[in-house]
Amino acid sequence: MSTPLAPSLAARCARHAVLMTLALLYLLPFVWMISISLKPASEIFDASLRLLPRDWAAWENYRAALTRVPLLHYLFNGAVVCLGILVAQIVLAFPAAYCFAKLQFRGHRLAWGLVMLSLMVPFQATAIPLYVFLYHMGLLDSHAALIIPFVASAFGIFMFRQAIKSIPDDLIHAARLDGMGELELVWRVVFPACMPSVIAFSIFSVVWHWNDYFWPLLVVNTQELATPPLGAMFFANEDAGSDYGPLMAGVVLITIPLVVFFLFAQKRFIEGVTFSGVKA
Repeated sequence: MSTPLAPSLAARCARHAVLMTLALLYLLPFVWMISISLKPASEIFDASLRLLPRDWAAWENYRAALTRVPLLHYLFNGAVVCLGILVAQIVLAFPAAYCFAKLQFRGHRLAWGLVMLSLMVPFQATAIPLYVFLYHMGLLDSHAALIIPFVASAFGIFMFRQAIKSIPDDLIHAARLDGMGELELVWRVVFPACMPSVIAFSIFSVVWHWNDYFWPLLVVNTQELATPPLGAMFFANEDAGSDYGPLMAGVVLITIPLVVFFLFAQKRFIEGVTFSGVKA
């Protein structure tokens, strides 16, 4: 039986060179952002292209980022909002995904079609009705206004369904024979088995809502409730858009939690994305 030929050394080197070049191009804005956060104002628009500053101003820039506006409070708001959204999405989406993956009920195909259809509707198309609803409920300018519109996640239902379909039906039947109810089965048997997909979805959810600028800009009017991207806007307003060193230092501090979160979860993230695509 013939085996496929391994790619030559030259082909592997060329492939890695292309991937490294694309990765560097993608990272270049982030590298430049860090570089600006280390420079004094006199060097930011200097004609020479230097990544490292001649005169280091890192301490001044990062101290200004933490003291001119309540940046740590913005980070705390972002953590509260992202955690609240994520918990609500998992609690609602996972049992729904189990129903679509392992149960048959009247209207199953229609309901699944509606879930898929909702994935095609951009959030901006529903922003005005949601805003009016929250206005009449008296929830504008609150944490609830930042969390409620995102608690139902069609993408989460889709991703969890793909993972749950990969679980053998024999495991489900064995749990039922042991006397487990459907809800207990979902959280004690199926949920742990789908943990890589849960972590992958968590990364998608946290990154999306941590970086969201559009919705907080609509529903938040006070700095006390500002999320990190909105807090960066307040920072720019404070400095009239001219003191870019502290502004970039603030953006670096806003980005660090996401980088750390992904580095700790990257193995599970890759497993989850692969695991979720096993069955259609």
